Amino acid sequence: MPKSWFRFGVFFLGSLFAQILFYSFLIFKEQHTMKHVSKILLMGIALLLLSVVVFSANAQDNVIVEGSFGAGADTLTPLYCTGTDCTRIEDRMFPDLVEVTPGTGLIEPNAPGGLATSWDISDDGLVWTFHLRDDMFWTDGTPVTSADVLYGWNQITAPEANSPNAFLLDLISNVEAPDPQTIVVTFPEFNCTALNNVAGIPVVPSHVLSDIPFSELENAEFNTAPTVTAGPYQFSDFRAGEVTVLVANPDYVDLQNGVINNDGYIWSVVPDQTVEVERFLAGEFNIIDSPAVERRADVRSQEGVTAFDFAGNSWDYVGWNLADPTNPQPAFDEDGNPIDQGHHPIFGDVRVRRALTLAVNIDEIIDGAVFGEGVAMAANIIPTSWAIHPTLEPIGFDPEAAAALLEEAGWVDTDGDGIREATADALYAEEGTEMRFELLTNEGNTRRASIATIMQDQLGQIGVAVDFRSIEFNSLLDVMDSQEFDAFILGWRNGFPDDPDQTQLFGAAADVPGSGFNFTSYNNPEFDQLMSDALSVPGCDQAERAQIYARIQEIFQEDLPYMPLFVQGGQYAANGVDGFDPFPNELYWNVENWSLTP
Repeated sequence: MPKSWFRFGVFFLGSLFAQILFYSFLIFKEQHTMKHVSKILLMGIALLLLSVVVFSANAQDNVIVEGSFGAGADTLTPLYCTGTDCTRIEDRMFPDLVEVTPGTGLIEPNAPGGLATSWDISDDGLVWTFHLRDDMFWTDGTPVTSADVLYGWNQITAPEANSPNAFLLDLISNVEAPDPQTIVVTFPEFNCTALNNVAGIPVVPSHVLSDIPFSELENAEFNTAPTVTAGPYQFSDFRAGEVTVLVANPDYVDLQNGVINNDGYIWSVVPDQTVEVERFLAGEFNIIDSPAVERRADVRSQEGVTAFDFAGNSWDYVGWNLADPTNPQPAFDEDGNPIDQGHHPIFGDVRVRRALTLAVNIDEIIDGAVFGEGVAMAANIIPTSWAIHPTLEPIGFDPEAAAALLEEAGWVDTDGDGIREATADALYAEEGTEMRFELLTNEGNTRRASIATIMQDQLGQIGVAVDFRSIEFNSLLDVMDSQEFDAFILGWRNGFPDDPDQTQLFGAAADVPGSGFNFTSYNNPEFDQLMSDALSVPGCDQAERAQIYARIQEIFQEDLPYMPLFVQGGQYAANGVDGFDPFPNELYWNVENWSLTP
C-alpha cells in the first residue's frame, strides 16, 4: 500500500508549514507522548519539503476533518465493507446500482450516485430490469457499466471470495447483464424489499479487478488502496486504526453545482468519545457524528457550531419471554404443526405485560439513561420510518392503572411484604408465586444499566421485584438463543433506507430456540399474515403498505411482546463548515458542497 499521506498532505502553500504540523499531529498524537514532539516536528518539516515537490502552488487549504469514534475502517470498498466506519468512506468513492433520493429516504430512479434511471417489473414481480445511465465514469476514464454491477454479483456467488453479502443468495436468484446499460435481476419470490436487496450488490471497476482470482480478492491491495473510483472523492491514504484520507474528484458527474467546494476529506480515528468531543469543540475536527449524549448540550451551545438533532434509528426495548422458560420449544415441528410452548408464569398473561408497561415512566428513563436525548416508542416502528403510525401514541405512565390491572390478573400482595404473589386467579403461576423476575442486559453498557436500575425502582413501587444482572454480551446472546430467561434489555438498529419488515423478529417461524430471532416466542397469526401482506402489495404502493404497517403497530401495542422504550436521538454537528445541511440518516448527501469557513 503506498504511504501517501504527504501526497494529500496538504494542498496549500500559504499556511503550509503550520498545516503540515497540524495534520502530522492528528496522525501521530494517539501513539506518541510529549517526549516525541521534536521527532514529530522533524517529520512535519520532511513532509513539508516532499509536498512542495508533489503539489502545485494552486492548491487550497480547504480540507474537511472528521473525528471517527471507534476502531476505524478496515476496508475501503463495498466488496467487504460491513460496518458504519467503512460505509461512510466507500460511499464517497463508489456508485450504487440504486440510491436514495436525499430528503425522502426512498430508493428512487435517478437518485444522485445511483446508476439506475428507471426499472421495469414483470407481471409476476420476479424479474426486475434496471436501465442504467451512460454518463458516469471511473477516474481512469472508463465508463461505469452493467459489467461493474455483474462483477459485484459474481463476487457474491463465488464461495472462494468469502463475500459478506452472500446472504443475498437467499434473496436474489440471478443477475444478468444483457448489454452495457441493462441489469436484469431475478428474485425467487415477489417481495417489496427487492430494492433494498438489490442495493446490497457492490459496484466496482471490473476492468481493474477482473485479473484477480476471487480466492485472493479479500486480501487484495485494492480493498485498502483503491486506485480507480467513481465518486466525489478519490483515495489518497489509509492507515488502519488511525486515518483515512480522500481527495476531491472534480470530474465527478453528479456534483450538484458542477464543482466540488472542498479539496478533500479526512477521517481521524478517535478511540474515546470524550476526546472526540473535546477535539471537535476545540476546532480540530470540523464534523462530528453522534457525539456522546452527555456532551450534546455542549455541542449545541458552542459558538460557531451548527448542530442538527433528529430521531435516530437505534432503539432499546425490554423483551419478555412469553413461553415456558423451563422447557423451550420451537413454534412448529418439522411438519409445520404448532407446538404447545407453555406460558411464562408472569409474562404469559398480556394483562401483566401491559401493567408493567404502564408502571414504567419512559420519560424518566430517557432523562436518566440518555440525558433526555431520546423519543419514546409507541410500538415496534421507529418515528422516522415512512411506515410509522400517524396517530398511535406511546402507552402512558399510570402506576394506579398498572396496580389495578395486576390485581385483576390475580397478583396481590397477600402477606404485606411489598411483593405481589399469585392468587388462584393468576392464569399461569402457581398460587403463592412471588412476582419476581430476573432482568438481564449486557455488561459495560451504562445506558442499559441505567434503564434497568430505574425500572427496578419503578416496578418495585407497585410490588414487582426485579433482580437485575449484567452479563457478558456473548453470554447474554446465548441465554436469549436458549430462551431460558425471564426478561432482557437490548436494542435494534434499523438500516437505511428504512425497511419496516420485522418478520424475522416477531414471525412465529423465527421462534426456534438456538437460532431464531423471535426470542420472546411471540405468536399471533394475524400479525404474521399482515407482515406477509405488507411485503406483497401489488406494485409495492407505499401508502397501501403503510396502512398495513399501521395495523401491525396497533396489534403490537395490544400484545406487547416487547416493552418498547425509546429511540436514541441522533446528532450531527459542524464546526466552521459552510453548506452543512443534513437530513436524518443522511449526513453526507451534499458533502461536495461543504467548505471551510474562511
